Amino acid sequence: MKKKIVIAGGTGFIGKYLSNYFTQQKYEVIIISRQPDTVSWQDEQGIVAALEDAEMLINLAGKSVDCRYNEKNKKEILVSRIETTKALGEALKLCQNPPELWLNSSTATIYRHAEDRPMTEREGEIGTGFSVGIATQWEKALFDFHLPKTRLVALRIAIVLGKDGGVMVPLKRLVQFGLGGHQGNGKQMFSWIHQEDLKNIMLFIQKNKLMSGVYNCSAPHPVPNNIFMAALRKAMGMPFGFPSPKWLLEAGALLIRTETELILKSRWVIPEKLIESGYTFQYDTIDKAFNEIINY
Repeated sequence: MKKKIVIAGGTGFIGKYLSNYFTQQKYEVIIISRQPDTVSWQDEQGIVAALEDAEMLINLAGKSVDCRYNEKNKKEILVSRIETTKALGEALKLCQNPPELWLNSSTATIYRHAEDRPMTEREGEIGTGFSVGIATQWEKALFDFHLPKTRLVALRIAIVLGKDGGVMVPLKRLVQFGLGGHQGNGKQMFSWIHQEDLKNIMLFIQKNKLMSGVYNCSAPHPVPNNIFMAALRKAMGMPFGFPSPKWLLEAGALLIRTETELILKSRWVIPEKLIESGYTFQYDTIDKAFNEIINY
């Protein structure tokens, strides 16, 4: 029987990267999404059939947070995460031979704005506000399930950096137009992870059968925003970049219909549990990550 992986919400930047990898590894990759040629969220029997005999379920489903936080979008962000997680859990309960591992997305933004100290799984302080509320309800929806045949893992994922999409597209454009200076006061911490390490972490957790619960998926060396942007300018060969003060970011966010929280919140997250478990990061510093992403 061909090896099988199920990726829910697998049509975005991370999902496509994972799908390509597992396809190259000769897996049958089944995508659950709202897009054509995938298993529909409305097809309950199809979801159960997809999960039956699969090695692993990876759930990335959820409306992008790159939008204005009006009431309509806030509801869609919440429902798209909670309802899909619940639907997957209910489908797993109906499987005779469910996946041994369920990796469910969460977010590193679950922690408070932190400029004073790093946040770990044990010592981190959960924040307040809309985004944090989404994250805590998302994790609760996962861990409310008791599935004796399936390990449950929530991945608190930092900003994912990679070649073919995600945040690198607008950031590279800013640098190219000379606007690649620091944003806000530049002191806010930027936690990130290379897409290759995110994939390798998933494989590491799959291999290590005792790993379950919550894991911070972030590189071990987060940097302040001003250092992050300077490293990107260096990798792109751009000697200067005009900074963007907070007032300009607020105006720009309104114009392009997003929120400044994505840039100005200080995310200082350390992957303590992964390091203790023996995972070694391939891209542990921002210079290594940018050298691979920019110079491939």
